[in-house]
Amino acid sequence: MIALVDCNSFYCSCERLFRPDLKKRAVVVLSNNDGCVISRTDEAKALGIKMGHPFFEIRDFCIKNDVSVFSSNFPLYTNISDRVMNTLKGFARDIEVYSVDEAFLSLHGLALDKLYDEGVRIRTSVGKNVGIPVGVGIAKTKVLSKVANHMAKKQKALNGVCVLIEKEKIDEALKLFPIEDVWGVGRQNAIKMKVLGIRTAYDLANFRNDKILQKYFTKVGLAIKNELLGVNCFDFGENSKKKQEIMCSRTFASSIWDKRVLKEAIANYATTACERMRAQKSLCKKIEIFFRTSPYHSGEDHYVFEFEKLECFSRDTFYIIEKCFEMVERSFRKGVAYKKAGVRLGNFCDEDSLQFDLFTDLNQFKKRDLLMDVIDGVNWRQGEMSVKSLACGTDAESFRMNRDYKSSNFVCSWKEIPKVRL
Repeated sequence: MIALVDCNSFYCSCERLFRPDLKKRAVVVLSNNDGCVISRTDEAKALGIKMGHPFFEIRDFCIKNDVSVFSSNFPLYTNISDRVMNTLKGFARDIEVYSVDEAFLSLHGLALDKLYDEGVRIRTSVGKNVGIPVGVGIAKTKVLSKVANHMAKKQKALNGVCVLIEKEKIDEALKLFPIEDVWGVGRQNAIKMKVLGIRTAYDLANFRNDKILQKYFTKVGLAIKNELLGVNCFDFGENSKKKQEIMCSRTFASSIWDKRVLKEAIANYATTACERMRAQKSLCKKIEIFFRTSPYHSGEDHYVFEFEKLECFSRDTFYIIEKCFEMVERSFRKGVAYKKAGVRLGNFCDEDSLQFDLFTDLNQFKKRDLLMDVIDGVNWRQGEMSVKSLACGTDAESFRMNRDYKSSNFVCSWKEIPKVRL
């Protein structure tokens, strides 16, 4: 049996965690640059606020209806996510972290009549240890556990835990489940399936022509059908594989004209990408950068894409920043207003499988490697970017995003720890 644990309106729940006064109020969290809605509470949904709704269209509506609005605060959300996942690790030997707010747990060996109680125990422990409400769906396969989790959240009588074992209950749930909401189907495939008369998960599970399914929806479509029938097709842990590339990019609040400021922005993005790469114990051999003007401005258009293949694999932030700067020097155009920039790292290899050539200075490599570990350790304890290269600059405001509604990093920065008057 597999349990899917999914945090309820995760980003909003993180904001509510430190603001108890928001418990019954509508809350939304916006994407980078305060662009659109990426998380909303049930109260916000009841007001008609849609996922992905551009904020500039609903700004006045939010003010009128007393909706609490927050800019995205990803360092905070990541920290809270780590706490949730650490709590879940106490309930299962095998856990697959699927996203920042979801994880699959293997409940292998647990008696069937104990499953619901275990789901309640998981939900209660996360609420007590972290303060984040979660839904728990338990079933034989990943796709069915997704359905069960959806039912756990939608049906208040289930108290956030749903176990799907009996065929009658599974069929009942599948008949109520729209095909576009089935995990792995997607909006475009749902349109095609409806042409074939498949409108619910139950229709897909009982669709008899497997050749048609595989022809139009590949092996994945057939696997989803089998998962709905209780046959495991998606291996446990397959979504925990390391990323094949890592990218960090931002749109600036104000256009950048100065090459120095652009280089500082790119240095910051390279630093973040390198930290993520080291977190999954990888090294890269390819660096890509881009920077461009806004597609909506009236001035000169300029889009730059540069890449560099390194002589040997590296995870050294300072070396990678140096290579990024060389590419900026080659392509920067004076008098152009740049609105967005980014850095992508690729061609990864694992730390354990790294091979050196005859000309590598191993002593120097080990020193820089140790330095990266020390910097990561300090930043993990003291807060993001506590220690960084001077190439990143000292004034992040010059290339900041629009984050007019950002909350404090309550658990990620010493400077922003809540102060209590006694």
